Amino acid sequence: MQTHGQQPNLFTYATLLECLCEEKRLDEALLLFKMIEDDGLVPNIVIYNILIDGMCKAGKLDAAKEILLSLPMKGLQPNTRSYTVLINGLCKQGKLKEANEFLNKMEEKGCLPDGYTYNIIIQAFLQDEDITRAIEFLRLMLARGFSASACTTNLVVNLLCDDGLDPLHKEVLRKFFNIT
Repeated sequence: MQTHGQQPNLFTYATLLECLCEEKRLDEALLLFKMIEDDGLVPNIVIYNILIDGMCKAGKLDAAKEILLSLPMKGLQPNTRSYTVLINGLCKQGKLKEANEFLNKMEEKGCLPDGYTYNIIIQAFLQDEDITRAIEFLRLMLARGFSASACTTNLVVNLLCDDGLDPLHKEVLRKFFNIT
């Protein structure tokens, strides 16, 4: 591209960065990020969200948190996607307490979770068999006008079919979903 006299723009860099992060080629992704800055471009929230997601998928949660927390110093505010990808990474690593803390921080900063955010945290609590917390978030999600995703609903159905699940938890789920 550059050999033909064309300079990459942020959209081009974002596409390349996302591919590198998906392939967990983080060293190359970070070099590309440096190239963005070296080319005189100012990374936007999309670029940072791609990096946060890449770090989370590679299990580098501390680096992902550091990026997210540094955004205000760069003149950017984390958005719903920024927080959601970090919350997802934390949930996948079983760090539900920390994921919940970031959900609270997100709301404190005036950044509202969306249906995807709620479904991520609900699924994590269901997988952890913390039915009480899952129901709390289901209620909150529904009260805010969002609905359970097919994946969340599937988890509930699977839990109801699980002979090893505490019968009291099954009863709570049945009542919540009006299943007799």
